[in-house]
Amino acid sequence: MSGVDSGMHSRRSGQLIVSVTDFTSDAYRDLPGITCRGFALRRRWPDLDGAVGMWLWAMPSARRCGSVSVWTGRRALAGFVRLPEHVAIMDEYRERGTIRSVIREYQSFDAPRIRRDAEAWLMSDDRCPAARGTPRQSG
Repeated sequence: MSGVDSGMHSRRSGQLIVSVTDFTSDAYRDLPGITCRGFALRRRWPDLDGAVGMWLWAMPSARRCGSVSVWTGRRALAGFVRLPEHVAIMDEYRERGTIRSVIREYQSFDAPRIRRDAEAWLMSDDRCPAARGTPRQSG
């Protein structure tokens, strides 16, 4: 994962929810806007109920970007997903690419493990050869 943002603002014990998102843009021209909107949304992070931490990541050569976010529970994650700013980003870019996500549960906050698990999931995608510089197969 390149372009990692170390946005962890508190260490938590107890069960946590981790959401990993992966957006692949149909066009390179959309990446700057998506990235700027993500960084703007990040500024709200310290004020969000249940927010434990987050990383923003990008693989520009593969037209991919996303986040790894850590929450105290599913209700906190759902609150974030409903934020007007998040809804606006999704409305603007949803039809301009492909998004996938996964939610995992952890018994405690272990940043290195969360990051390793997120990277493994992100690189398991069939689009990962493009992320590593290997030409895509067409057809």
